[in-house]
Amino acid sequence: MTVSELRLRAYRDSDLEALITLFRESVRRVARRDYTQAQVEAWAPGDVDRAEWARRRAASETLIAERDGAILGFAGLAADGLVDMMYVHADQQRRGIAGALLRRIEESARARGLARLHADSSITARPFFERHGFRVLAEQTVTRRGETLTNYRMEKVLG
Repeated sequence: MTVSELRLRAYRDSDLEALITLFRESVRRVARRDYTQAQVEAWAPGDVDRAEWARRRAASETLIAERDGAILGFAGLAADGLVDMMYVHADQQRRGIAGALLRRIEESARARGLARLHADSSITARPFFERHGFRVLAEQTVTRRGETLTNYRMEKVLG
């Protein structure tokens, strides 16, 4: 697959279940190399608050990356420039999907007049964000379902 075969589109309410599944599988399979099994299960549990997920997706400009009708990734942009979730299907990693989503997010942020983007990045995603011009502002510790995880507050100034 080439990036040119991707279709980026806006989130629809009917995407919710596919996004939750993609998120869970991506965290459990990809982030597993940087976090313990208990940590990934706390981060991406079997039971999620679907109403909260739907609210978050509706509150952000959420983009879907798909090919032939299959959702391969998604990312959100909040009003304050937060890259609110960015996940790519575990079997589609390192194929340019996240980069395509981020480029579109940057275009949208510039069109809104935002001067910067920021993200709370996992250990796993940190190298991706650094390759795309983000810098670490702080290492953070978050707690999910009783498990402590490390992530990074990152920022990119838009030019």
